[in-house]
Amino acid sequence: MPAKRQARVERETKETRVLVDLRLDGQANYDVSSTIPMLDHMLEQLARHGRMDLTVEATGDTDRDAHHLVEDVAIALGQALNE
Repeated sequence: MPAKRQARVERETKETRVLVDLRLDGQANYDVSSTIPMLDHMLEQLARHGRMDLTVEATGDTDRDAHHLVEDVAIALGQALNE
């Protein structure tokens, strides 16, 4: 039986709270919510074209700047891929 290639990563900082749930051998299902429309779109396309299941729940101080939230989503997604 092949190993399940999936991971769940939670990251919380003073500025953000991020949850990434990733399953590489998925059906291209996704549920992405970051409050940044372009980031949501890019993550959805990654899941769709990569044929992976991806859930991202991310909130942060986007009223000031999107930088922290985008950065922390990328870090959490990278950790999930690494696992």
